[in-house]
Amino acid sequence: MHDVAINLVTLGGILLAGLAVEMLGARTKLPRVTLLLLLGLLVGSSGFGLLPLPVVEGFDMAADLLLMMVGFLLGEKLTPATLKGAGWAVLAVSALAALGAVLCVGLALWALGVPAHVAVLLGCIASATAPAATVETVQEHGSDTPFSRVLLAVVAVDDGWALLIFSFGVAFAPQLAGEAVETAALWFALRDIGGALVLGGLLGVPAAYFTGRLRPGRPMLTEALGLVLLCGGLALWMDVSFMLAPMAMGAVVANLARHHERPFHAIEHIEAPLMMVFFVLAGASLELEAVRGLGFIGVAYLLARVLGKVVGAALGGRVGHAGPAVRRYMGWALLPQAGVAIGMALVAASLFPASAETILQLVIGTTVIFEIIGPIGTRWALGKADLMEGRAEVQVTAD
Repeated sequence: MHDVAINLVTLGGILLAGLAVEMLGARTKLPRVTLLLLLGLLVGSSGFGLLPLPVVEGFDMAADLLLMMVGFLLGEKLTPATLKGAGWAVLAVSALAALGAVLCVGLALWALGVPAHVAVLLGCIASATAPAATVETVQEHGSDTPFSRVLLAVVAVDDGWALLIFSFGVAFAPQLAGEAVETAALWFALRDIGGALVLGGLLGVPAAYFTGRLRPGRPMLTEALGLVLLCGGLALWMDVSFMLAPMAMGAVVANLARHHERPFHAIEHIEAPLMMVFFVLAGASLELEAVRGLGFIGVAYLLARVLGKVVGAALGGRVGHAGPAVRRYMGWALLPQAGVAIGMALVAASLFPASAETILQLVIGTTVIFEIIGPIGTRWALGKADLMEGRAEVQVTAD
């Protein structure tokens, strides 16, 4: 009973501290995500160690639940009405931003003497973007513009690209290391993505028809949360992507449910407090010790990933005929990096034990930095895009 009381007091304290951080964020130029992560660092093991162990150990479950919700909410953005003809731009920007990070990081590390197979794997890992931090920053910014809509759609499909690219890296890196080619890795990744899309689609079709009937046009929180938990749980059980499956389900509901006014509104009521807990615990789990050991290779990874995302997104914007704001600023909005990258690093480390220390230290250390400064880049890009698109709208009106 005493432990339960401590855990409840801790969670209550996190929520209230999160509100204080939100008030502070309104008076600064720092995104709420960054401030929550810094709060987590302060109370976590890298700071004063104030969080009880059971709360910290519960981070994985909170993270899984939040990513399921984020995927479900991102699915809402994958409709023709929301994208307004930007579908090709979303695919081009997301694919080339991911490939840009792969090429820039891989080539930079290889040129600095990192073994080719390790450089390839680290380049593939660099392609991933943290969806939760990006979504939270967009919501805090409060803009609903062509730029923000494309950004959310890009983030929605980013995990798919990252998994696919990483699977190719895992499949062919052994050949660079002089080992046998592991083609099974590509099959597992395709199963992970394809299985998630099939599962989400199969659940989304009946959900689109049956939800929003008890309260016409407005699905209840119980319906939305039940669907997310069911879909995410089945995805974990089937060992497919537990973020892509709810996203696919959300997209199907959003496109098929004609009787819904807004099918995802209800779940947003519990997303905000869960976001607070998630980012504080994420900050508490960050290890600053990993940053100290980055060295020159770590700096090269950081700079090359930024360059790859910015240049790749700009090229993707041109190929996809996106607006000037997307071409100029989208790459800066895709810098956050978190759990997906660390998960890939763990897989790569298990496949190449001799390089495990290098891979894990580099990815964990750079993730700490990108998790903190990435939302700053996203918020800056949103502000700049607002100004550019606002000026363009004024110009069109004047003409």
